[in-house]
Amino acid sequence: MILSCQNISKSFGTDEIIKSASFHIENHEKAAIVGINGAGKSTLLKMIMRELEPDEGAVTIAKDKTIGYLAQNQDLESERTIYEEVLTAKQSVIAMEQEIRRMEAGMDSVQPQDMEPYMEKYERLVHQFELADGYTYRSEVTGVLCGLGFEEAEFSKKQKELSGGQKTRVALGRLLVTKPDILLLDEPTNHLDMESIQWLENYLLNYKGAVLLVSHDRYFMDKIVSKVIEVFQHQVRSYSGNYTDFAKKKEQIRAAQIHAYYNQQQEIRHQEEVIAKLKSFNREKSIRRAESREKMLDKVERLEKPVDDFTDIHISLEPCITSGNDVLKIEQLAKAFDGRKLFEGIDFSIFRGERVALIGNNGTGKTTILKIINDLVPADKGEITLGTNVHIGYYDQEHQVLHADKTLFEEISDDYPQLTNTQIRSTLAAFLFTNDDVFKRIGDLSGGERGRVSLAKLMLSEANFLILDEPTNHLDITSKEILENALVHYEGTVLFVSHDRYFINKTATRILDLHEQHVLNYIGNYDYYIEKKDTQRAVLKKENSLNNAAQTKEPSKESSGKDDWKQRKQEQAAKRKLENELNQVEGRIEQLEEEKKALETEMADPAVAVISAEVIKLHEQIAQREEELERLYERWENLTNL
Repeated sequence: MILSCQNISKSFGTDEIIKSASFHIENHEKAAIVGINGAGKSTLLKMIMRELEPDEGAVTIAKDKTIGYLAQNQDLESERTIYEEVLTAKQSVIAMEQEIRRMEAGMDSVQPQDMEPYMEKYERLVHQFELADGYTYRSEVTGVLCGLGFEEAEFSKKQKELSGGQKTRVALGRLLVTKPDILLLDEPTNHLDMESIQWLENYLLNYKGAVLLVSHDRYFMDKIVSKVIEVFQHQVRSYSGNYTDFAKKKEQIRAAQIHAYYNQQQEIRHQEEVIAKLKSFNREKSIRRAESREKMLDKVERLEKPVDDFTDIHISLEPCITSGNDVLKIEQLAKAFDGRKLFEGIDFSIFRGERVALIGNNGTGKTTILKIINDLVPADKGEITLGTNVHIGYYDQEHQVLHADKTLFEEISDDYPQLTNTQIRSTLAAFLFTNDDVFKRIGDLSGGERGRVSLAKLMLSEANFLILDEPTNHLDITSKEILENALVHYEGTVLFVSHDRYFINKTATRILDLHEQHVLNYIGNYDYYIEKKDTQRAVLKKENSLNNAAQTKEPSKESSGKDDWKQRKQEQAAKRKLENELNQVEGRIEQLEEEKKALETEMADPAVAVISAEVIKLHEQIAQREEELERLYERWENLTNL
């Protein structure tokens, strides 16, 4: 055991945060602390780090073990560069290297009688240097920084020039290079793009020390941890397994607790009825029996009714009208900022009922595409076409659609004047804004609170095409799960940008990967994307190589210019033909899926189920559509790989 917390408690004034918490971490164990916002997760880490002293209990760290801590916010203002800051973690190795060089330079001046002890000291130092990976520490620093999303051209940037997210990444890099026996990480995936998160997953999986992390990233926790420590209503409980295992076990425990509570309540009511009946006989013997039962009942330890901690959001998203089948079509979209090309030649379509995730590394232009669709940023080139009866509801991660000077109440009432005061208060209450909270200014709210206001407005919009930019930012796990459930049951169309892979996996029916200024299409969730992305990207790389080779090839004859022009025209025509066929296939797939769903619904009707001839007919129709769908999906895969 490397870390132990025994009966630790912490309060701030009358506000109790943690009560009698006990848990431990074994050597090499990977564990996560989960809980809603404000439950006390970060407080727990600070008590382990002795930044806060527990009111009661003890935190024990095994003898001679080192501990490293990544807080959520970093305040790095030094003159050191990114590379120099991370390199400070290797000061002891650098000192050994300098001593080795000094000894090598001084060997010529050593007297013969002193040479043997001198060389013994030198060899010991070199051996220590080798054990500390002294010959690879600089490449290690470079590898960690690149893994966390920094380009080598950025290594020379000074700390004071960095954003808050970049500073956190630098602090994480320095901590990883330090390699303490216990890593305490508070939201380590914040400010990382998907590729960097995947790199960090692999790094931590192979980390030789113990890891204790606070995270809302369920996919990340599923990949890494073998223990989950939940902070719930001031209590702490440990569960073995990853996040998915924890969620299942917690639900089972809650179901058992509810069952036990209602059984006890039933028994209590029965005993009270018996006692009342005995007393009604008004005889000495029956009264004594009643009193005896009352004493026994008073000694029963009453179970409290299990309650969920407040759930942050209760959402019901309902479109006002049904849109046409073609919701959005984007052709040859291009955008550059200050001479830097974000993307060009972007083509994709979205159809009614789809939930499409637009993913890609930071800086590839995902948010820009959403803003172009919403007319907030002009495109350099390309066309955007919205389908019939499409009404957009836009969730902006920067919450620019909110008005800083308005109160929460005014923000809702001004945009939805038909709502009564009671309806406005009820809507805000569903997003945890109660009583005088509704009179807070938007400008005074935290990022998470602004996100909840934006989601409240989205719920009221009755849009049939939701465009969401990082909707899960600042939401705790409970809130994310409620939003997921709302989107899965939403009958409209969704296009969203998110780094939350668990959220994508739960909600997306299709993924668009913005990669190297192109969009790659995957029909499936995030797991499907992971399975197919290497193949798709290899095809794109091959196409780019062929295009580059064709562009740089010198014309051998005078007529080659005309031939090239003719070939390009043919290639463009072939590409358009391919895109048209792909769109037709996707449209037919959508139509068949809807027909199949309608037939299945009809067959499930009890009135139909008793008519065998009708059931057989419906079954044949479903089978015909499934057969055609199988062919179309195979054709779609072939087309996307061309």
